[in-house]
Amino acid sequence: MVQMPVFSYAPVDIHSHFNHGSPFDEVNSAIPEEIHNHQLDFIKAGYDHIGVSHAGLSTYAAVEHPECVAEENRYLYDLVQRTDWMRQWVVIDPRIPETYRQAKGMLASDRVLGIKIHPDLHGYSILEHGDALFSFAAAHKAVVLMHPQHIEKMPSFADRYPEMQLIIAHLGSTAHVDAVERARYGNIYVDTSGGASNLNNVLEYAVSRVGSEKILFGTDTYSCAFQFGRIALSALSEQDKENILYRNAMRLFPAAF
Repeated sequence: MVQMPVFSYAPVDIHSHFNHGSPFDEVNSAIPEEIHNHQLDFIKAGYDHIGVSHAGLSTYAAVEHPECVAEENRYLYDLVQRTDWMRQWVVIDPRIPETYRQAKGMLASDRVLGIKIHPDLHGYSILEHGDALFSFAAAHKAVVLMHPQHIEKMPSFADRYPEMQLIIAHLGSTAHVDAVERARYGNIYVDTSGGASNLNNVLEYAVSRVGSEKILFGTDTYSCAFQFGRIALSALSEQDKENILYRNAMRLFPAAF
C-alpha cells in the first residue's frame, strides 16, 4: 500500500477563490454546491485536513463580475487583515481606474500577494491591456497571477517588464511550459490549480522541461486533497515536491509567510 508522505513543512495554496454571500457569487446550476462547495469554511476544513498553512485568495465575485471588483477588493482586504491564514490577490480590471488605485495601496501590505487578472471572465484582451497591467506591476515589483490567455505571447511581456513576476495559472499545456522556458529573465511561473492537473504526465513533463522551481501549488477549489495528492503521491523527487508545495511560495513571497 502506498503511504501518504509525511512532510516537515506546511503546504501553501497560492491560488483559490470562495463565495461569501455576495449577489455575484459563483452559481453553477449544472454543478450544485453540494458537490462543488465554494464556501470558505468548507475550503478551510480541507486545508486543515491536509495541513495547508496559508492560502492566496480572491473572491469568485471579483474574478467573474467586473461591476463589483472594487467592492470585493475592499471586502477581502478587510477580512485578510484579521484572518491569519488568508492572503489576498487584489484584482485589477484595467478598464476600471479605481482598481489600479486600490492595488497601489493594498500591495504595501504583507498580506497581499500581488495582482490577480482574469481577462476572459472580465471580457477584455490581454494583448490590448497587457502593457498597462504589466508596466504597473513592474513599477511596484509585484507578482501577477493570470488566468491563461494568449500564453504564447506572455514571454514578450515578461521580457519587457523584468521587474514583475508572472504566474500563468492552470498548468495543462505545453504552451505553459514553453512560456516559462522562453522568459529571458526567468520571471514566468505556472501553478497547478484547476482540473488540468489530472492529465497523467503534465506535472512530470513540466518538471523535466523547466524544473520544479517554476511550479507552485494551487487548487482553484478543485479539492485540496486531490491537488495535494497529485503532487505528494507522484514519482517526483522529494525535493521537487517540496519546491512545488511550499518552498517556491516562500521564495516568491518572502514577506507573506
